[in-house]
This record gives sequence, structure tokens and C-alpha cells, in this order.
Amino acid sequence: LGQVASETGITRNMAGDVIGGFALDADDWRPRSEQDLLLYCYHVAGAVGVMMAMVMGVARDDENTLDRAADLGFAFQLANIARDIEEDNSAGRCYLPVEWLVEQDIEPGQHTKPHHREELVEMVERLVTLARQYRQSALAGTRALRFRQRWAIHAAARIYGELGAAVGRRGAAAWDHR
Repeated sequence: LGQVASETGITRNMAGDVIGGFALDADDWRPRSEQDLLLYCYHVAGAVGVMMAMVMGVARDDENTLDRAADLGFAFQLANIARDIEEDNSAGRCYLPVEWLVEQDIEPGQHTKPHHREELVEMVERLVTLARQYRQSALAGTRALRFRQRWAIHAAARIYGELGAAVGRRGAAAWDHR
């Protein structure tokens, strides 16, 4: 990492942001609000997007492109959360904001129970909608990249976009199998 950082301009703070995501998971942290969820997404994926943009040659002062790179990380992580709800629950984790669960009148730890499947579908629709918005924002930032980089980002965004869309299309059956 030190070698790559010295060659690309990745800062200690950027790496620290990623490490902050590991710390949240290690502390069994849970998002209380949508803003908390987005903060988590930044730490575990948006910050990675920023560092990848730096590796691709984006200048540290090109804040707009770096912000769009973070948006791509948000989109990817939100799609992962939607896909992995059942798996995360089995591991004792839940990344759905507590406020969303309260709005749906779901007791802590009960969100994957069959009698809450329709409410879970509604919350996942929120995740997928957020992911789509961040993906669209991210793609607007690819103009600053070279052709092959732009192509790779568009391909990855399409794959993750389809992942989120597939979860949304499957509705209540989305977590019956991966």
C-alpha cells in the first residue's frame, strides 16, 4: 500500500477512512439512520472508490471526480447490503437503519422472519433506489477517466446495478437463495 500510495497520491487519511469501516464492523456497529448507513457505505466502499480513482490517475484536487468515485462505492455497497440481508442476519449483522425498522414496526433481530417479508421488500426497494441514484451519479464522473478505465467502471456499474435490480425484481423470494 505504501508503494502504491507514494506513486498515486493516496493519503493516510484515505486509507484511514477504509480502516474506519473495518472498525465499524469489528465494533458490531449498526446504522440508526439512513445517514448512518451512508456513512458506513462511505467507509467500506466509497473510500475504496476514491483510492481506486487515485490509482487511475485522478488528481487529488479533482473533488468532483473523486466524489463520483465514492458514489460508485456507495452504489456497490448498497446493492451488496440488499443481496446479503439474510446472510448478514445469520452472522448477527444488520445494515438496515434502525429508523427504517421502526417505521415498519419490526422488532430488533426479526426483520428476516417470514411474517416481515413484505416490509423487508419495501426496505430493500429503498436500498435499490438509493443504489441506482448513486450509480447514476457515479457514471457522470467517468468522463474524467481514460477510455479503458471508463469502460471498466461502466461494466462494473452495470453488473452491480443488475445485482440490485435482480434483488428488487425477486421481491419476497429474493433471499430464498443467493
